[in-house]
Amino acid sequence: MAISKDHVLEQLRRVKGPDLDGNVVDLGLVSEIVIAGSKVFFSITVPAERAEELEPLREAAEKAVLGIDGVEKAGVVLTAAKKAGTPNPQPQPAPQPARQAPPQGGLRKPAGVPGIRSIIAVASGKGGVGKSTTAVNLALALSGLGLKIGILDADIYGPSMPRLMGISGKPTTVDGRTLKPMENYGLKVMSMGFLVEEDTPMIWRGPMVMSALNQMLKEVEWGELDVLVVDMPPGTGDAQLTMAQNVPLAGAVIVSTPQDLALIDARKGLNMFRKVEVPVLGIIENMSYFICPDCGSRHDIFSHGGAGKEAERLGVPFLGEVPLTMDIREKSDAGTPIVVSDPESPHAAVYRDIARTVQERIGATAQSAPSIVFD
Repeated sequence: MAISKDHVLEQLRRVKGPDLDGNVVDLGLVSEIVIAGSKVFFSITVPAERAEELEPLREAAEKAVLGIDGVEKAGVVLTAAKKAGTPNPQPQPAPQPARQAPPQGGLRKPAGVPGIRSIIAVASGKGGVGKSTTAVNLALALSGLGLKIGILDADIYGPSMPRLMGISGKPTTVDGRTLKPMENYGLKVMSMGFLVEEDTPMIWRGPMVMSALNQMLKEVEWGELDVLVVDMPPGTGDAQLTMAQNVPLAGAVIVSTPQDLALIDARKGLNMFRKVEVPVLGIIENMSYFICPDCGSRHDIFSHGGAGKEAERLGVPFLGEVPLTMDIREKSDAGTPIVVSDPESPHAAVYRDIARTVQERIGATAQSAPSIVFD
């Protein structure tokens, strides 16, 4: 039986609005509903200051829609509408190029990793924005430019690289201590997911996390790499901050979805990197728009263009828009990322364009960064 918008709305009328007042449909909080096969996508508008508090409302809406026969996936996000009369924020001056800290005071420059020319972080202020999928396709696109690329899955609590890269098994050691990275599609890969079972919960405190990350970074036989892409944990907690302070990052790429609430978190991540003097290479707007596979029409389910406006406001480059498509998700889940499984697709072309800009930005930041000499 085909899924209808009326049936979805009927189910959503069972979901109470904020403060248990009315329901989310009759209160006008539900965006346009897009149905693609067995998948349903929509957003719910809530006050920005109550986003975290109202997360159970989003979960209730998702559960309601998943209860419809034939629905296999529900993409539901919270978004915030700008209040009437709210002035647009004034543009901030562009950040100055990264410069070498003076010998006395300032931030200590962490030591580099032998054989690796540049390390870049792919980060997000919150989970669920497609950061890991973006990191994988960006790494593969950089490899397609002729660079030697590795990818480090630094998301200790939710490692996803084994699945995204289609790799199984466990790494071997070179000398009983140094690990050999796993490989596929021409990339060298290391992840905690290779060392523990997929369903094993990682209940670790900060020092344990940093010890594991340092081992996967510095006790792995990476060999000669032009770029190591680090898939950072989501958020801006101790693990992310310590990683940014202890790894010699050439720059950071921020991934966000277009809606206001995701951009608030993306801004926090960007500011964290600025505070530790890591250059921000730019912002990517993921799930930017949806093209219906049946009729070809375009839908801005989660709003559109917010990341580009935020990049302009903050004075950082806007790297590009990645659409919300079934191909990207399905191929990622199958371990065949779209850049390698369908390289001629327009979606793969988006990642290649982003990769070229990132390559140029890495070169620009490298010229202003201090040299690291190994004795």
